[in-house]
Amino acid sequence: QVQLVESGGGSAQVGGSLRLSCAASGLTSGRYCMGWFRQVPGKAREGVAKMDSTGEFTHYGDAVRGRFTISQDNDKNTLHLEMNILIPEDTARYYCAAQRDFWGSICRSTTIYQSDFQYWGQGIQATISS
Repeated sequence: QVQLVESGGGSAQVGGSLRLSCAASGLTSGRYCMGWFRQVPGKAREGVAKMDSTGEFTHYGDAVRGRFTISQDNDKNTLHLEMNILIPEDTARYYCAAQRDFWGSICRSTTIYQSDFQYWGQGIQATISS
């Protein structure tokens, strides 16, 4: 059974940093596109960042580009999202997602769409305040 479990959420101040992690288990070996999304009540789920498990492709949403960094551990079982220069608009529930990507086509695309991903974590809250 595939499981994605987010951790590292909580509260941070404007201008500060927060690091989210996603522990993956049950994924069969192979090439994956791994992503981070966020959502606030009343708004659509927003693509934050995604990366290919081979390291070939990395893309960010317009709202976070230059401030957030997506990465993975060498064993590729843990995904991270380093969030820097935080602003109140970063307050959201953050979700980790995974999709088998045999040819790298999903992660090669610059767009980050919820419908591209099959596996999802339960999400974790991040709250930014002044």
